Amino acid sequence: MAKQRPHQKGKPTQPHDRPPQSGEHATRPAASQPAPPSSQTRRSTYVDAVALYERGLEALQQHDYAAALDKLNSVLRLYPEEKELHERVRLYLNVCERHVAPSAPAPVTVQDRLYAATLAINGGRYDEALMHLRLVRDEDPDNDHALYMLAVAHAQRDELAEALAHLERAFALNSENRAIARQDPDLDPLRQHETFRAALDAPSSTPLDRRRPTVRPRSGR
Repeated sequence: MAKQRPHQKGKPTQPHDRPPQSGEHATRPAASQPAPPSSQTRRSTYVDAVALYERGLEALQQHDYAAALDKLNSVLRLYPEEKELHERVRLYLNVCERHVAPSAPAPVTVQDRLYAATLAINGGRYDEALMHLRLVRDEDPDNDHALYMLAVAHAQRDELAEALAHLERAFALNSENRAIARQDPDLDPLRQHETFRAALDAPSSTPLDRRRPTVRPRSGR
């Protein structure tokens, strides 16, 4: 008499658990394929969401960013349960928003350039700040505000000789810049420099001693 196969604990034997015999086909989905939706309603929702998503991609490929933005946003709004699809939708939404958002006009006046330079310095974009400030200096060489900001931008880049030269001019044009510089943390790279300390105490008519900067650059700290 053949032995009865022992029952496996926690895994009852089912007819479909046996391996497919010759001539039969396995009906279980491949492991790499996503599981089908749990209900017919879910399946219909997913199909509709993907169709709308694909129309958004078509509009994006045709550079119709406004239409693509509308369709992709509709996927998020109309099909909130399709979380996995939302990740891809948001990726392309970022692309659309960059193209649809109006670009800021380039600053053309001295005040506009000073404002743009201020934003650039606050954001750590010192190259951009220097570009705006040099245009102001070329147009208005005695603009002490621009010269002071040039000193700040150069100081943050550890270009200390340039920073000190601009400070000398800014102090000479407006003594209030000296008082501001005493407390300005953006000028901290200059604090240990003898020329900077002398400039804070010197009368505006006394030229600064332009010595070689002794403060090490940040890369060497």
